[in-house]
Amino acid sequence: MTKFKAVVFDWAGTMIDFGSFAPMGVFVKAFEKFGIAATIEQARAPMGAPKWDHIRAMMDDPDIAAQWTDKHGAAPTDADVDALYKIFVPMNEEVVADFATLVPGAKEVVTWLRARSMKIGSTTGYTRSIMERVLPVAAAQGYEPDNLICADDLPEGRPGPIGMYQCFVDLVVYPPELVIKVDDTEPGIAEGVAAGCVTVGLALSGNYAGKTPEELAALPEVEVDALRQLATEKLTAAGADHVIDTVADLPALIERLEQA
Repeated sequence: MTKFKAVVFDWAGTMIDFGSFAPMGVFVKAFEKFGIAATIEQARAPMGAPKWDHIRAMMDDPDIAAQWTDKHGAAPTDADVDALYKIFVPMNEEVVADFATLVPGAKEVVTWLRARSMKIGSTTGYTRSIMERVLPVAAAQGYEPDNLICADDLPEGRPGPIGMYQCFVDLVVYPPELVIKVDDTEPGIAEGVAAGCVTVGLALSGNYAGKTPEELAALPEVEVDALRQLATEKLTAAGADHVIDTVADLPALIERLEQA
């Protein structure tokens, strides 16, 4: 048995899609349809936020905002965000299943948690329609969490705590300090902090490293460590209580926390 009652996982960059690649090209292509040249780096910057908010943040980027003004004659508005979001979602729906492979070690972590009778929850910056493409692919690999809270399920998303509050209700777990939130992005960590959970950031499987397992394995250790340090700084600044490389390292962390 464990003193913790549940773990709530993010999805892309945490349990699936090592390196968090699925949305990147779609953001770039969606902006291209409006005559805007966005970079992968600009697309990655707001990662973890609900996708409407993500697009709004990209449009607020000075370079993109300037391009938009030059192209369309005015600064981008929320109506422009709506228009781009309407294009983005179906584009992302079409590709997301191709990036839904479980992160190495994720299935084993689920088995380990289940053996301890811990609940497994999930939240995501993806919409429900996007996640409908992901769920059967994840299930076929052996990952079926006890609940799912999507970005468009509730009136407010990350970085606020509402999604986590719904997890508490769905999973029937409390108090929040007995729930662990695991995420690879600042908004996802902030979501857990706002709800009062123990927060665990992932340095190497997610958005900040932005590498496949093969790419990471090919890098010199000094470069891997630089990626680890960059991600750790961002996640710690967002409020992460602990930072590990990937979910594969979670059982060892939980065992240490139980002994503290």
